[in-house]
Amino acid sequence: MAKGKHSMDRSEMKEYERRKKREIQAQKASFDERLNKKYGLSRENANKSYELNYDDNINVTSDLNNQYNIEESRNNYEDRRKKQKEAKKMREKKKTSGVKKFFKVLGIILLILILLACGVGVGAYIYLKNSLDTMQHVDVDENSIEVNDGVEESLKGYRTIALYGVDSREDQLESGTRSDCIILAIIDQENKKVKLVSVYRDTYVRINEKGNTKLDKLTHAYAYGGAALSMSTINTNMDLDVKEFATVNFNSLVDIVNAVDGVDITIESDEIKYINDYIDANNQILKTSSSHITKTGTQNLDGVQALAYARIRYTAGGDYKRTERMRTVLTAIANKAKKMSVSELNGLAKTILPKVYTNISSNEIISLLPTLATYSITESIGWPYETKGITLDRWYGVPVTLESNVKKLHQEVYGDEDYSVSSKVREISNAIITKTGYR
Repeated sequence: MAKGKHSMDRSEMKEYERRKKREIQAQKASFDERLNKKYGLSRENANKSYELNYDDNINVTSDLNNQYNIEESRNNYEDRRKKQKEAKKMREKKKTSGVKKFFKVLGIILLILILLACGVGVGAYIYLKNSLDTMQHVDVDENSIEVNDGVEESLKGYRTIALYGVDSREDQLESGTRSDCIILAIIDQENKKVKLVSVYRDTYVRINEKGNTKLDKLTHAYAYGGAALSMSTINTNMDLDVKEFATVNFNSLVDIVNAVDGVDITIESDEIKYINDYIDANNQILKTSSSHITKTGTQNLDGVQALAYARIRYTAGGDYKRTERMRTVLTAIANKAKKMSVSELNGLAKTILPKVYTNISSNEIISLLPTLATYSITESIGWPYETKGITLDRWYGVPVTLESNVKKLHQEVYGDEDYSVSSKVREISNAIITKTGYR
């Protein structure tokens, strides 16, 4: 029987199927590459954590004109990410310069104290000193904090303070608990500017714990050795000189938000399920009875609800989006604090300060107030700039590469266009490449 116009014999059919499968595999690889480049995710991890229904359906028949179909969820995912980015840009445009100032944990504390100082007058020093003395102070031996060779000299004129938000049910702020939020406040003392760098907690770095080095998540450094080991890890992996820190428990956020009568937060549809799950968990831990969120849009959240919102990490964007949510809550608190009276600020200070754990003395903070009041936050970025997700024993965010990310940090934040990373950073970067294959 003669072949029809669109018919194929068995060998032609097999070759056609093989060719189509190769095309599909190439498209999968291209999609995976885009996910990793843009969002630091593998397709498998994205499907699991971000509920992407990414499935390839291939329908190959004897018709030469048959086409293969790839589910539209790829396009839906890209569209959703595009809309989220556009919404984020719109929110950023609406922020005033005042809101951008002092919207981190230490910034809120300093803001309150500055406003108090303006209102208290002659007795300000004694009042502030007494207030600051309620903080939990710890002495950290600076010699125990590692700094790469040559870094201290290259960063002269800059002062960097690490701000940690830890997730501890027992208010354990020293060690044994992970740092879920890591923010570096980089103070340019010459130009009176502050740049804020959010370092993603899942970043794959080298941790040196009592001579035992291993590649692990940055967040674990605080659990292994407290702020000292975390600062050492940041320094050795990023060529920085961090020796000062302030830590607060995430649960403290509940009392702080309640002290300002709640915060106005915009809730998206994909966040409702997760925020309510966290509200239930928070209520159980804290013995509270906050209600569920039942609608989208801007609404006033109490402390338990705001904490639940700040903890969401299972929507698109993962931990990076959670870091943004934490900044949103802190910004809302600062916005409320600016409108409070001296007596109200007094109450807020009494709520916040006893929950702060730091190695910065009260005298040192008071000395910072007059100068920091004239500073402005000129930039807020997330680091690493380029990451790629990998699942080993667990999921990690791999800087691609550590060397290039550190170089870009020093070029953009410190203005050193000709920066060359230290031999230590180069060594760690090569070790990460060897372990992951990501370069």
